[in-house]
Amino acid sequence: MFYLSLIEHTLRLPPSRFGLPLQEGIKKELEHLFIDKVIAKLGLCISVYDIRKIEGGFIFPGDGASTYTVQFRLVVFRPFVGEVISAKLKASDTDGLQLTLGFFDDIYIPAHFLPMPNHYELGHDPKYKVTWFWEYNDDRFPIDEVDEIKFRVETVSYPPVPVEQLEQSKPFAPMVITGTIDLDGLGPVSWWREN
Repeated sequence: MFYLSLIEHTLRLPPSRFGLPLQEGIKKELEHLFIDKVIAKLGLCISVYDIRKIEGGFIFPGDGASTYTVQFRLVVFRPFVGEVISAKLKASDTDGLQLTLGFFDDIYIPAHFLPMPNHYELGHDPKYKVTWFWEYNDDRFPIDEVDEIKFRVETVSYPPVPVEQLEQSKPFAPMVITGTIDLDGLGPVSWWREN
């Protein structure tokens, strides 16, 4: 789920960071550039782990900033296909569920990846437009915001940035995780507790 990725980057260090020790100024600028951003095929950048090498310090004519080549390691969030993760319900509608990890919200469980047989009932909360139920024997098991939900990662995708976005479309997500809860042991944890 979390990885250390080695990156080399040509960094423009602005004059506002010159008052700090070099290592600290470079780290702050790297955090400003990378933290909470998604790099395609790499994942969501969580933190700068360490700085391995700093070279350069060139000041180009007409520019007050110095330029460095920096080699550093980032902690990135990138789940692998087949990984089981615990999350919380963020929203639900007729298309399925949206889950959140607290720091990452673009996790979707489409209706066809919910346990079968299932059905939904309309809700009154705009956030939870519907409540999904798994029907097992004569019991109905709800999927609601009370429980922690375990899901298995089916795909991790990095959609291309749209040129235009329609008004009614949901906000662009640079990394999208699609999961399933249609396996034993997955879904709300209360389903699997012994009473």
